[in-house]
Amino acid sequence: MASKAEQRRDALRDEILDIAENRIAEAGIGAIKARDLAQQAGCAVGGIYNVFGDLNDIVIAVNGRTFGRLGQAVAASLDGRQDEKPADQLVIMAYAYLDFAAANPMAWRALFDLKVTSEMDVPDWYRAELERLFGFIAGPVRSRFPDMADEDVALMVRALFSSVHGIVLLGLENRISGVPQDQMKRMISLVLREIIGGCSLKF
Repeated sequence: MASKAEQRRDALRDEILDIAENRIAEAGIGAIKARDLAQQAGCAVGGIYNVFGDLNDIVIAVNGRTFGRLGQAVAASLDGRQDEKPADQLVIMAYAYLDFAAANPMAWRALFDLKVTSEMDVPDWYRAELERLFGFIAGPVRSRFPDMADEDVALMVRALFSSVHGIVLLGLENRISGVPQDQMKRMISLVLREIIGGCSLKF
């Protein structure tokens, strides 16, 4: 059983995370400042660093929550559609990704605004959430290309994710190199249909 001190520490950690999550949702990771978090949580600035190593750790923890919600949205998009063709499943999931990004722009951007590289010492659960997201893509890829080597499947997964992510990023930011937002789903469908093939759904 956790001691009272441990319970207070856990409660403070959860409160700080809730505050940080709301701040990121409203204004992005630039809104994460120790003094502001401490003031809102009703603790000393030192209290922040008693439960988190630094501000990046807070953002990583919030991003872990966001990855979880994103994964749930992608998984939910396939409910009752597991028998669709692989290309159709990929398009459906890509639309769910776009919808999540459009509905949660700051939280979604925070997933990529924080510089996290493969060499960094990030928590195992953070990597697991990312791999879970890639796993949704890998299923249809393996089904479409059953003889493809595991290494190539991994590359294909990241290529498809990068393609969809780029379309979403440029479109939502209204970049000149992007497309109008009302054309984004059509572009996603066209790209995935050409890459994977065998898409029968009409979008």
